[in-house]
Amino acid sequence: MKQLDQVRDTFNRDQVWRFLQPRPKPNELDLSHGAILYLESISVSFDGFKAIDDLNLYIDAGELRCIIGPNGAGKTTMMDIITGKTRPDTGSAYFGQRIDLLQMTEPEIAQLGIGRKFQKPTVFEHHSVFENLELAMDSDKRVWPTLFAKLSDEQRSRIEEVMEIIGLQKQSSQLSGSLSHGQKQWLEIGMLLMQNPLLLLVDEPVAGMTHQEMDRTAELLTSLAGRHSVVVVEHDMDFVRSIARKVTVLHQGSVLAEGSMDEVQNDPRVIEVYLGE
Repeated sequence: MKQLDQVRDTFNRDQVWRFLQPRPKPNELDLSHGAILYLESISVSFDGFKAIDDLNLYIDAGELRCIIGPNGAGKTTMMDIITGKTRPDTGSAYFGQRIDLLQMTEPEIAQLGIGRKFQKPTVFEHHSVFENLELAMDSDKRVWPTLFAKLSDEQRSRIEEVMEIIGLQKQSSQLSGSLSHGQKQWLEIGMLLMQNPLLLLVDEPVAGMTHQEMDRTAELLTSLAGRHSVVVVEHDMDFVRSIARKVTVLHQGSVLAEGSMDEVQNDPRVIEVYLGE
């Protein structure tokens, strides 16, 4: 009751009522045409510089796609557009057939099931691996439910399942701040998985990793394909070769080439602007 009184003292009646309402559910995702993400005729400029120039990109449901390209090719801006951080000047971006990403905020897009992992891992270093995954769980984060939250058997099983996927079962009670760089990267991927994303955007996941950690990361990302759509932006070509099913090469804000790794590697345009550097 003391906690209840504290809530009443902190919030007025309207605020409490708002927190008690269920979160709005996103529209049902239409994957009838097989693609989960559509970017069409996207362009965006910053102070006269065209970061994205008539970009067309399509990602299939369950696909693992690698995006490569030289610095300044527009890879980060592309992900910013998908997640709602940047609004394009022209073009359209759809999640499935019907959900217009350009009409949604960043939190709304995240709730739809689009998760993004940045290059530098961001975990709660003073909490254990288990607690990090618990905090990231796709659950009701409103004040009232959070005050009285208690893990169900199903939720606990899900955390244990994700720890197994990312290979950190033995580190369950270990503070995340004491993990290796690679383990922190896997934990952050696990934190995204706790939110049951349909599409994962992963930015340079193996930067700073040992060869052993890179191999484990390749296994992890490959295992996620099929259950999730995964887009990996990476510069390390050996790593890309180890996971690539389909590769898209960006250059000056648009698609320069697309296909298998062998096709891309042998494309004279790609060799000239990227692989031949």
